[in-house]
This record gives sequence, structure tokens and C-alpha cells, in this order.
Amino acid sequence: MLRFAVVRGGLGLLAVRRASRLSRSSHSSVQTEYKPIKKVMVANRGEIAIRVFRACTELGIRTVAVYSEQDTGQMHRQKADEAYLIGKGLPPVAAYLHIPDIIKVAKDNNVDAIHPGYGFLSERSDFAQACADAGVRFVGPTPDTVRKMGDKVEARSLAISAGVPVVPGTDSPISCLQEAQAFAQTYGFPIIFKAAYGGGGRGMRVVREYEELEENYQRAYSEALTAFGNGALFVEKFIEKPRHIEVQILGDKYGNVIHLYERDCSIQRRHQKVVEIAPGFQLDPHLRDRLHSDAVNLAKQVGYENAGTVEFLVDKHGKHYFIEVNSRLQVEHTVTEEITDVDLVHAQLHVCEGRSLPELGLKQDKVRVNGCAIQCRVTTEDPARGFQPDTGRIEVFRSGEGMGIRLDSASAFQGAIISPHYDSLLVKVIASGKDLNTAASKMSRALAEFRVRGVKTNIPFLQNVLSNNQFLHSTVDTQFIDENPELFNLKPTQNRAQKLLHYLGHVMVNGPTTPIPVKAKPSSTDPVVPHVSMGDPPVGFRDVLLRDGPEGFAKAVRAHQGLLLMDTTFRDAHQSLLATRVRTHDLKKISPFVSHSFSNLFSLENWGGATFDVAMRFLSECPWKRLQELRALIPNVPFQMLLRGANAVGYTNYPDNAVFKFCEVAKENGMDIFRVFDSLNYLPNMLLGMEAAGAAGGVVEAAISYTGDVSDPMRQKYSLDYYVNLADELVKAGTHILCIKDMAGLLKPQSSQLLIGALRDRFPDVPIHVHTHDTAGAGVAAMLACAEAGADVVDVAVDSMAGMTSQPSMGAIVACAKGTKLDTGIALEKVFDYSEYWEVTRGLYAPFDCTATMKSGNADVYENEIPGGQYTNLHFQAHSMGLGNKFKEVKKAYVEANKLLGDLIKVTPSSKIVGDLAQFMVQNSLTRQEVEDKADELSFPQSVVEFLQGHVGIPHGGFPEPFRSKVELERGKTLHIKALALGDLNKNGQREVFFELNGQLRSVLVKDTVAMKEMKFHPKAQKSIKGQVGAPMPGKVLEVKVKTGSKVEKGQPLCVLSAMKMETVVNSPMAGTIKAIHVSPESSLEGDDLILEIEE
Repeated sequence: MLRFAVVRGGLGLLAVRRASRLSRSSHSSVQTEYKPIKKVMVANRGEIAIRVFRACTELGIRTVAVYSEQDTGQMHRQKADEAYLIGKGLPPVAAYLHIPDIIKVAKDNNVDAIHPGYGFLSERSDFAQACADAGVRFVGPTPDTVRKMGDKVEARSLAISAGVPVVPGTDSPISCLQEAQAFAQTYGFPIIFKAAYGGGGRGMRVVREYEELEENYQRAYSEALTAFGNGALFVEKFIEKPRHIEVQILGDKYGNVIHLYERDCSIQRRHQKVVEIAPGFQLDPHLRDRLHSDAVNLAKQVGYENAGTVEFLVDKHGKHYFIEVNSRLQVEHTVTEEITDVDLVHAQLHVCEGRSLPELGLKQDKVRVNGCAIQCRVTTEDPARGFQPDTGRIEVFRSGEGMGIRLDSASAFQGAIISPHYDSLLVKVIASGKDLNTAASKMSRALAEFRVRGVKTNIPFLQNVLSNNQFLHSTVDTQFIDENPELFNLKPTQNRAQKLLHYLGHVMVNGPTTPIPVKAKPSSTDPVVPHVSMGDPPVGFRDVLLRDGPEGFAKAVRAHQGLLLMDTTFRDAHQSLLATRVRTHDLKKISPFVSHSFSNLFSLENWGGATFDVAMRFLSECPWKRLQELRALIPNVPFQMLLRGANAVGYTNYPDNAVFKFCEVAKENGMDIFRVFDSLNYLPNMLLGMEAAGAAGGVVEAAISYTGDVSDPMRQKYSLDYYVNLADELVKAGTHILCIKDMAGLLKPQSSQLLIGALRDRFPDVPIHVHTHDTAGAGVAAMLACAEAGADVVDVAVDSMAGMTSQPSMGAIVACAKGTKLDTGIALEKVFDYSEYWEVTRGLYAPFDCTATMKSGNADVYENEIPGGQYTNLHFQAHSMGLGNKFKEVKKAYVEANKLLGDLIKVTPSSKIVGDLAQFMVQNSLTRQEVEDKADELSFPQSVVEFLQGHVGIPHGGFPEPFRSKVELERGKTLHIKALALGDLNKNGQREVFFELNGQLRSVLVKDTVAMKEMKFHPKAQKSIKGQVGAPMPGKVLEVKVKTGSKVEKGQPLCVLSAMKMETVVNSPMAGTIKAIHVSPESSLEGDDLILEIEE
């Protein structure tokens, strides 16, 4: 005795074949020969084609795909064993409707059966008949059944004969608009047009008013004709707010018909299903039984075989009405498979081979419901714009998976092109669970895992549906979406990584987007080098250093009569004024003059800081070679550099041995004095740099970064005692020279006297060196005050490179000190010659000159405390971004940001941290109080987070609390990006830019703005120009309803677009006259392409 049970995929192939001859005769008197299928063609595309291919592969059946010219890159042709082109030269949809081509491919390649999928030819009886005539089996009902069920009017008549209730409607397809008008007069509005030979929402239009009748009739007819090859329509009374319940049926060739329970498809948009549930939620048991019974009885009456769906509407009183029979596999068949454990495609193929349902273990009493399943159709539509289809290239695709999740897709992969020619379905997501809430929870989790970039999707909308209280706990009807506007409160996606890649790609293709705020061009005048005496240069302080060593050098400096100067022209001056862009070439030309004319300089600052960064990134120079060449030209003046403690010349902490080795190599290549500092005066970092410089044999100049005002009794965080005590530690650590590094130029004459006087009293034998910036214009006075109080060395820049955010004027200091105890011993005439060279040289760097946007210094630096170099950069950036008028706001925000961070010493890199926070506040219109209140919610710049994590060091007085504790220090969102390559120019004027993002290959398409100037493109509608009408979505123009010169009213139809088999009417936004038409029928448009122009 044979036993049958329902198992996934039915019985094993061999067992079924052995049992078939014994059992088939008991099912029916119909004699049907069993014919195994060896090769199946799917006359369809996309995910349904792949779904059938997978089932065939599982059954050992070879697969054949067909594809249109537009689908050469689609996944379904790659999933099949064989693939053939059809419909050459035909439009995209027409190719899949071309029966002769499909039949020819089937016969030429020994195809046994054709599966139609859904849509296209799946409900065309002439296609089913063509298959039969060619000797190829049609995986579906017989041609006669397809004809009866596909003809909505005949199907309605059969339903009435079977005792199934129907909605009032026409007995046959209407032939003209007048028949629709007559029906509406009899039954009243609302009415609904339906395609007589297809479904899926195509050719379906609801009409609520007489004025809408003609336009909707034309649109429904056109859509049906395009989608199904036949525009016939019939008309029904439209039932308000029904539930849409459909019953899955399955029949064989022996008269056996069973149901596989029902699906609730009530959540719809424009008559297209969005979310489907199986079984129906909170469905009355008696109503469920009637629905199942009516569906099976109707199928038996017509001798239905294979899979199909009987669709019903259920009104608010619980009455059900037959709508139609879909004589094919449905998009939502997946949820039925999940709850019944029956593979419907396997069953379709077995039935087509001639097997009976009992042979497959499919008896009604054996089919049971297990749990609940939900299907969400993820589409490339934008809910925020009325679900307009979106097209383009998928740049990123990451799916949601895991227990209880099934994905059926085809075009869902990175690099896939979503075209306007076909349905917008991207992927079907099916979630299963013990009940609706469990399945909904899994679905929500899966959708949250999706990442789709490059095209818009409806995922945010679906997430809102799944979290809706009515959906989870009550019943929904077909008006659910319309009556719940909160579903459109969409959470915006951040898309941070892809936005960053697009920006980087744009820079790689088109260059930096930051414009230079002036059109200044380099001067055409070459600088003239002043006369240089023949012979060796005079003896200088470097000779003292080489003879007596660092300690002897320091003693000589302290014993020197008069004021010594360090010249910053070779580095900090042009860093502050010319963005560090001065080439080694221009430094070398003036070097012999400096060597001969300024041998009594304390030192020449020419290296370190931004030199490395700019030399390698922008100048394509070797900073080591610069040092070597300048050393050879200036053998007698000591060279000085900046060493950022443990950061060396970088912006991060380096291993100790790297810092030591760097100092050693720098000394070997000509460096003499190492000014060691830390942006927070963090002693451990400074001690490491001092030790490294000392071990290399260099002069150690420990620099204390200055901020605040020691002469102001109200500002005591950085008091006089603070600086003196810190100097104590540095002197104990063995510094040869003590330096005050006043990066913002905050030292006033009074504070200069107090600070330098206190240090001189405390350390009478240690040379004191002072560095400042002249931003406020008081630099000369402050430096003279420092000298009077006991400073041995002050920093200056030659006159034409001095002032503003640079150092005080060399000529001014030399002139003011001349003939006094501070006399520098430098000839003023030589300073004039030196200045003239740099004045002309500066003109060569006009595009980078700070005077392009900045005409003077500003005493407000005493309030905002912005360091000189940073002041210049912030000013330039503000003008470059069109925010020059907001620079005052940036400076005020800088003050507030500094207070938020606990009043920092502001030197690179701590000054950058304050600046980043200030710009963050301005960009987001945040006050200091708002930043403090929302600190646990805001995404702060990385530099701010790293500072609060202690990466830079520990600031004096500790970190600011409670601000630091509220900032989330570990967000776990670090992006690792590596640029790989630039692609060739494509026909759309784009280049593909390839990156490695977090170890995965990513690419973006970037418009080449230069190349596009030479290419012709359809003009875009400018929203700022009244009367320009643009395409609301990508698509093809079906009809232009107006002519140039026509008068139009607001709301009047202008043209009809078709995209993804749906038609959209573009209406006039205003009354006026058609000035110009830029499209014609069959024109292919992208979103916002200009359609026409209207003038009032």
C-alpha cells in the first residue's frame, strides 16, 4: 500500500515515477500519459525567471532563458544553463511579448516546456495555444482555460454559474467610452476600469467623478494594451474599503483541485500589492471556509489544472465578491509556500508532466497551515515623491538575511542598472514566524539591515507599515495606505559612506571643488637677487655652535650684547601668508645673500611644521633635499626647526624610536636648533622630544605655548605662576634655551614685561627666545618690551613678508633698536634689499596670498585667540565657501568652542580641534548651550572626539566636565577608504571611480564636468524659472497633448509618460501659452529633463 505525505518539494522523483502507473487510474477516468520534462524555458525575466530556474535545477531539469536587447546584463540570463536573445530591434516590453521569437527559440533548442512566469504572456491564451501547436508544453492551464479565466467577463459568467457572488459590472468588454458613461449613469460612481486580459494593477483605474472618466479610460486602455497586447476593458462598480483576499488553488489533469489557503493582499498602492500576508489575519472562520469552497468549486467547474489564484473582495459587512482568476503563478506565491511547505513551482512542473496531486502527496486533508508569512515588495520607488519610479545604477547593495527570512531577487546587486523599461520590483523579502507579530518583527529586522544606494527604494515606507499599530493588531483594507498619512513620515537615510565616496570621486575626476576666491594670477615679474660679495660668508653663530657645542652656544647667546633675531621668512612667514607654498627654488636664490648679509642672525627658521606636508603633497619636493641644499648655501647661520614633541613633524604620536631617529637624521643633514613644543604643554610629550633632540646633538629649545593674559587678574587658569613652574620643569630637564611660543600674538607690552621679567629673574643664565604673530598689529611693541625685560632673541620676518598673521617686521625692530643697548647689528639697507626680493617673489604666489581675502590684521584676536596661521586659513575657507560675510560668526564660535573644551592652549593640533568644533557649530547653527545640552546626541568632528579620548594629551586643568562624559567617545563608525582607479569616459559623460571601502570594492559614477561641455545632453528644467516643466521621473514619452502656441489652463494634461509599465500624466503647473516643446513621442527622458516651456 502506498502512503503519501506533504513534504517540501513533493515526493522524490523516482518514488513518484514508480507509483504513478499504479495510482493514477484511481483518480480519474481521464487517460493522460506521463511525459518527463528535461528542458524548460522561462518566457519571462527577473526574479520569477530565477525562481523557476532554481526549481528546475532542484528537479534535474535543464533551463533556458530568453532576454531582450536591454536585458543583456540581467542576472536571469546568467542563472540559466542556456540563454537566447529575442525581439531584436523591438521595444523592451514588446520583446517579451513576441510569441514567434519565443516559440522559435524553444523549437530550435529542444525545449520540452515553457513556463510563462507572471505578467507578459502568462495569461495570454494565444501564447498557450502557440505552445501547444508547436508541440511544446505550457506550464499552466490549458489554452481554453486561460482564455476563459483571462477574459474577465467570461470568468464572471462562470462564477455566477458556480454560485459565486460577483460585483455588479459589464457582461462583456466595453468597446468605447460611451458604454462606460452608460454604466456609470446606471450604477453611479465610483466605478473601476479593469484590463480584460491581464492583472497586476495594469490597466486599472478608479473613477470617482464624471470629469475624470475620459482621461482614465484612455490611460487604462493604453496601459492594458502596452502590458498585455490587448487594450480591452470592462467596468465594475467600485467597492469602497474592501479587504482583498485571494485563494491559492492547484489542480491536475485528472480533475483534482485543492486550495492552499488564502492570502491577504489588502495593502495596495494604485491597485498594486505592496505587502502580502498568509494566512489572512483575523479572518472569520466561516468566511474563510466559504472563500475556499467557492474557489475550489469554480476551478472544478472549468476543469482547472496547474496553479492559479481566485481573487475576492470582502466588504465591511463580511460579504465576499469574486473579482477574477489569475491563471498563473502569483508574485506573492512565496508566502503560501512558507506556511504550507508546498513548493508551488515543483508542483506546477510535476502536474505539467502528467502527475496527479495525490501522487505528489497533495490531498486537501494533508495540507496544513504552519505559522504566518509576510512578503514585502522592495521596489525602486520613492515614497516621498508619490512612489515615482527611480532608475540608475545600484552603487551599494547589502541585504537583510538570517533565520526566517527568504529573498527572491534578480537585479539586486552592486552595479545593477535599474532601467525605466520594466517593473520596479527589486527584491521580494519574505519573513516567516509563528504568528503575525513574530513574522513582522523578523521582517523589520531584515529591512533595517538592507543598504541600497544609488536608487531610491520604498524600504523606509515598508518599515513604517510594519510598525503601524493597525497593521499589527487589527485588520487592514485597500484604503490603509491612503488613510494613514503617517506612513509617509519617512526616516531619512544617512548614506554617509557613499556621499563621501561621491565627494572624493568628484575631486578625483574634476579637481577640488573649493574655489579660489579671487582671480589673482602669478606675477610675470621675476625677482632680482641683490648683489652678493665674492668669497666665503662672514663667521656666524653656527661657527660658535660647531666649535663650542650646544652648551657653549647657549652661553654665547646669553653673553651677547644687543638683541638677537631669528628670521622666519624661510618658513613660518610664508606658512602664515602664502599657505607654505614657497618653492625651494626661490629660497635657494636668496640664500647666498642671507649668508653674507645676516651672519649675525641667531638662526634661520626654515624647516619642520607644515614643510613636510606641503612639500610632498603640493610642491612635489623632497623636504630633506631642501634642507641639504640650503645648508650648503648658508653654512654660517644656525638652522632652526619646529618639533611637535612626540608628534615630530606630524599630527599623531609616533613611536619613540621614530622620533629619535628623525632628530638624528635631521641633525646629520644640517639642522641645528630644535624648538620642541606640545600643543597642550603636556610635559611627557615635550620631554620625549627634548631627549630625542639632545641625543642627536642638537640645541634643545623647549617652548612653552602661551595663551590667555598674565596681566589680567581675572584670567587665572594660565597665570604667571603656571608659566614659571612649567619653565622650572623644562630647565630641570636640561633645555639649552627657554622659549615662549605665542602662536596667536596675545602678548601685549605689559604682559611681555611681566612674563619675561619673571623668567629672567628665575633663570638668569638661560637664554630666553620669544616667538609671536602680528595679527593685532602690536607685535613690534610686544617684542621690544620682551627685549627690555630680558629676552635674548625675538622672531621677525623680513618687512614684505611680515605683519598681519606673520611675524613682526624685521626692519621695524632693527630700526627701533638701532643705537640702543638692544642694537641688532644688522644693516638696515640690507633689510631693504632683502625685503625687495621677497616683495617681488611674493607676487609669484598671488593665488595663495592671504591678502586675496584678508586686508589687515585684527585686534579681536585678543578675544578669540586664534593662532596666526589658523586665522589665515579660516578666513580663506570662509570666503571659498561663500561664507566671507559669516567669518565674524566663525570667530565668535571659536571663542565658545574654546570655552566648551575647557580653554585650551591653541597651537597645532589643539587649535585645529577648537576650529573644527567652531565650524561644526556654525554649520549646524548651534549655540554653546545647545552643544552642551545635546552632547550625547551630536556626531562631533573626529578631532574633537579624539581629543576627549586623550589622544592629543591631557590639558592643563583636566578635561571639561560634564561635557566630556556626555560625548559618545566610541561610535564604531570608522571608514577605511582607498582610492583605486579612474574609469574611461562613458556615453553619459561619466567616469567610474573605484574605491576600496572597509575592504570591499565600491565604485561611483561621477560626471566629468570638462568632458560634458563637449557632449550634447537633453536640457534640464530649472525650478527657479517659472514655466519650465520637467519630467517627474525617468521614462518614455507616449503622447504630447499640446502644440507650440497652444493656450493651456492650470492642471490641463500636457503629455503622457510611461515608466515601468505604468503611465503618468504630466499636468500644467500654470495657465499660459506653450512657448516651446522639447520632446516628441518615443523620446526617452531622465528625471527633471525639460519637457516644455510655458509663458504667461
